[in-house]
Amino acid sequence: MSRTAPPLLENAPLSRYDRWAMRVRADAALQRRISWLAPLLVTLLAAVLRFWNLQNPHAIVFDETYYVKDAWSQWNLGYPANWPANANGAFEQGVTDDYETSGSFVVHPPLGKWIIGLGMWIFGPASSFGWRFSVALLGTATVLLVYLVTKALTRSVAAATIASLLMAIDGLAIVMSRVALLDGILTFFVILAFWFVLLDRAWCDRRLGARDPDRPSAWGRLLWNRPWLLAAGAAAGAATAVKWSGLYVIAALGVYVVISDAVARWRLGIRMWHLDAVRQGLWSAVLMLPVALVVYVVSWTGWLVTAGGYDRQYSGAPPAGLAALLPQPLQNLWVYHGAMYGFNVNLHTPHSYQSPAWEWPLLIRPTSMYWEQGANGVQAISSIPNPLIWWAGIAAAIYLLVRFVRRPDAAAGFVLVGIIATYVPWLLYPDRTIFQFYTIVMLPFLVIAVALAARDIAGGPDASPARRRSGQGVVLVFLGVAVVLSAFWYPVWTAMPVPYDFWRLHNWMQSWI
Repeated sequence: MSRTAPPLLENAPLSRYDRWAMRVRADAALQRRISWLAPLLVTLLAAVLRFWNLQNPHAIVFDETYYVKDAWSQWNLGYPANWPANANGAFEQGVTDDYETSGSFVVHPPLGKWIIGLGMWIFGPASSFGWRFSVALLGTATVLLVYLVTKALTRSVAAATIASLLMAIDGLAIVMSRVALLDGILTFFVILAFWFVLLDRAWCDRRLGARDPDRPSAWGRLLWNRPWLLAAGAAAGAATAVKWSGLYVIAALGVYVVISDAVARWRLGIRMWHLDAVRQGLWSAVLMLPVALVVYVVSWTGWLVTAGGYDRQYSGAPPAGLAALLPQPLQNLWVYHGAMYGFNVNLHTPHSYQSPAWEWPLLIRPTSMYWEQGANGVQAISSIPNPLIWWAGIAAAIYLLVRFVRRPDAAAGFVLVGIIATYVPWLLYPDRTIFQFYTIVMLPFLVIAVALAARDIAGGPDASPARRRSGQGVVLVFLGVAVVLSAFWYPVWTAMPVPYDFWRLHNWMQSWI
């Protein structure tokens, strides 16, 4: 007699445990889908807002007059060269090979111009889309990095989505991804360096081990191999190779790494945690600083291996001190850096859109980068942020500072380090000619601050259902208004032709004109 398996009881009622298990599996599957779908959709939105009609206007706007032409001559000669007077009009018409062979005095390192030049090489130097392609690409990638940094800080998909969405739709972030200036490129490398430091912190915590209260030790492990810290040094070196303000980031990250190492050792019960952190900090500096220096010097390769760059054939008095021991090309580079430093610290040329750093939180004087009135209306590019996002970011930063003083936590501290590194140094130069759009490097940390504050407003798992519903409602209303305002402002961020009166509606303050 054959044996057969019992028939399946298809209509048998499920137990309470089975129903609970099915809900858990369904929720876990949904969370997995959301965890990759959210950053994908936000990054796609950022790409659309940055790449749509990127070639408009087909004109060299604001400081593109320096970086577009310098990028193309550097791509061809290895160094930025001089151009004839009034070369912009000819360049816009496709005359892109009119550069001279004499080196031009430029006051920023070359990496940003190499990156701009890459887009021009791909799409052609006569293409305004090509001028701006690389900046738009890195601006889009910055939105994804904001998501990844916030996710690493909070382990919350919702908080990461809020921060990256605000970065995606903010006007300052959009504009600085659509013009061929250095600051959007700088922002990418800065936030990349901060992300690598977060990954390094998690990597170190896993290797330091768990606390053993029965066997406290005097010294902790000295972590020799820290690949993410090396990566952070490389990214910070790249930021400095775009603009020297990357040096502030290197200093801030170095301090953060030492302090976070000290806190980790204190939590493990290491008796000599303070000295242990100094010991580890010295090795961390050895890991981080040389790779940053190497990346920076390598960015000057084109200038070093050719003969025509500015000051490349310097024949004056040699530099003093250790610089005199360097090979001749590096001595000349040292002298050139002295000239660059003198220009940057003594730049006091009046400009109608200059704005000292103390004004930046108040959003007093945004930068008009392009304005043209014709038969089809007004075309404008203003680097003004979405006002709601900007002022919410300032309020959130103040909130995090107060909260951190009362009850320190790692996420708030990390964000505050980013804001300090990208804003406070500019307060030291109240008379220098600087602009509101420099705050693009500060913006990622402000939107992350908004996401952290929104998480507190929405209420934690211990909050009552009514408290959570009301808090989440406030956050959703804020996000909805921010989206509406960005839609309202988008035409004057992207040089879309609009009626004159429509453009006037955006000038909420007289100083915004």
